[in-house]
Amino acid sequence: MISKDLLGIGFEVEMSKLRDDKIYRPVLFGENGVPIMKYEIDAYHNEWKCGIEVEAGRATMGNAIYRDIVQSLVMVNLDYLILAVPISYKYNSNKNQTISKDYEKTVAIVDAIYSHNRLEMPYDLIVIGY
Repeated sequence: MISKDLLGIGFEVEMSKLRDDKIYRPVLFGENGVPIMKYEIDAYHNEWKCGIEVEAGRATMGNAIYRDIVQSLVMVNLDYLILAVPISYKYNSNKNQTISKDYEKTVAIVDAIYSHNRLEMPYDLIVIGY
């Protein structure tokens, strides 16, 4: 399990889907600097300012990668984002097995965003296929 290794190098890691086990990064602050909006992230390293998002099936079909990219744009102290997506996702469509090439699609989307001069991303992004 990779979470043990991440913990070993200083990451906070979401250990379950229970509310108390989730990791939140602040987005907006209110009175006295109290965060009034926070987004979840799967893992975060405070010293490196590095976040990790791991997507399972439907990373592209369910638009999870878009949510991850946009929410990370406004997270405080996030200089690096690691986005892990499946190489492919198999599903049944009208009784036929179909394969979505999630890693390939994610890389194409990220390339388009980072290559365009209309948008400057505030963090470096690494895409990992698994």
